[in-house]
Amino acid sequence: MPLDRLFSSLVLTSALLIVPIIGCSPESGRQITNVSYDPTREIYKEYNELFVKHYKELKGVDVTVSQTHGGSGSQALSVVNGQRADVVTLALSYDIDIIAGKANLLPADWQSRLENNSCPYTSTIVFLVRKDNPKNIRDWDDLLRPEVEIITPDPKTSGGARWNYLAAWGYALKQELGDLSVLKDPEKAEEVKAAQLKAREFVKNMFKNVKTMDPGARGATARFADQGAGDVLLAWENEALLYSKQRADKGFEVVVPSITIRAEPPVALVDKNVDRYGSREIAEEYLRYLYQPPAQEIIAKNYYRPSNPEILAKYENVFKPVEMFTIGEVFGSWRDVQQQHFNNDAEFDKMIMENAGR
Repeated sequence: MPLDRLFSSLVLTSALLIVPIIGCSPESGRQITNVSYDPTREIYKEYNELFVKHYKELKGVDVTVSQTHGGSGSQALSVVNGQRADVVTLALSYDIDIIAGKANLLPADWQSRLENNSCPYTSTIVFLVRKDNPKNIRDWDDLLRPEVEIITPDPKTSGGARWNYLAAWGYALKQELGDLSVLKDPEKAEEVKAAQLKAREFVKNMFKNVKTMDPGARGATARFADQGAGDVLLAWENEALLYSKQRADKGFEVVVPSITIRAEPPVALVDKNVDRYGSREIAEEYLRYLYQPPAQEIIAKNYYRPSNPEILAKYENVFKPVEMFTIGEVFGSWRDVQQQHFNNDAEFDKMIMENAGR
């Protein structure tokens, strides 16, 4: 056998022998991996340090927390395909449902295991514009003007981008119907059907002004804020507030539209993984502690809306009041949303094809 092939064979054999040893080692049970999405980098960098200190005080044990980030949909698929994740903290519940359904790594009722449907914080969708708002972008309608170039990540890979898309759709429905509760009225079925067609046209026209789409929210933010692309970034509220502070020298402004969506990023324990690595106790405490006041303060400082109402009230000058709707109120379940809008050949794909003249 040639030496290079022999060496490759030995490396592969060694790797196969080492993997189960690592998985069962004592060190394995004292570390966890949190697989998260793009705009949570700052939260979890700070929270992980807090948690390590908390767990040492609680149990007298030193633990380590590793972190990965990317587009929420891409991160979910990486876990399905075998990436270690003791906990997942993703952009939307559907991505965790994928992990439960395709890989059977956690139970289907995972969202009932923690408070607030396993959402220790919420966010919403706002606009980030350049200094003095030169295109005078105030609300969703302004995004349809032909001279406005929009930056948003790709809804096929980014959870944040799906929230962007759905926020625009809900706004258009509100403009047509006046009252979103009409969506649940069977006597208004024809009116609702007509409004849904108008909303589709609105979102399709909005995406005509999107020239490129990054896989994740952080990439889209960098394209807008650091590379100077576009006139407006559709962004998580936390991402927009963070960059307006970090890039204060550039004078970015956050524009809150008249109505937007209540974004609910959930967290979950990945049962089969924590049992494999012996890390269940640490991982469970990691998620529970997110709801406690010290963690909720970190959440608020990093511009997510904490679930603790007392801590949220302390930051009333940061989080502007805004009318919000939820996924359930307008679209039904995330499964319904995915099937209608984001699966292959669903509404989003059709819009992109139509905009391209195909």
